[in-house]
Amino acid sequence: MSEKSKVLVFIDDAAQPIGEFDTPVKFDFDTRKLIDGQHTFKVVSKDPLGKEGILIVPFTVRNGPAIAIEGLKQNDVVDGVLPLMINAYGKGDQTRFLIDGSETPRSIPSWIWALGILFTGWAAYYLITSLSI
Repeated sequence: MSEKSKVLVFIDDAAQPIGEFDTPVKFDFDTRKLIDGQHTFKVVSKDPLGKEGILIVPFTVRNGPAIAIEGLKQNDVVDGVLPLMINAYGKGDQTRFLIDGSETPRSIPSWIWALGILFTGWAAYYLITSLSI
């Protein structure tokens, strides 16, 4: 019987692995036990001859309520008073859909205003030219 490779799974910079498995391995990784933010998933493999390989996968956990800000983007240069709209909403218990607070209200984009003004101008032109006939 041939020996199998082993893998050790680490989260972030932990000294102790969260598990040691014979390959191939399948498991459910529960991110609800981690705080929101940046993390690393590190897998160290050892083959039967003792050689090691390492794979590090960075990932972001976002289990908490989603936060949306309207009026400020990353790396914006700002001055004066900023009108901001902040919304935070959770996923609930995922057995029922929450309508209240599940969508972030947004202001109407400027291209919609421009399209509306253009359409209104065209409609006024059409009406005026039609009445003069």
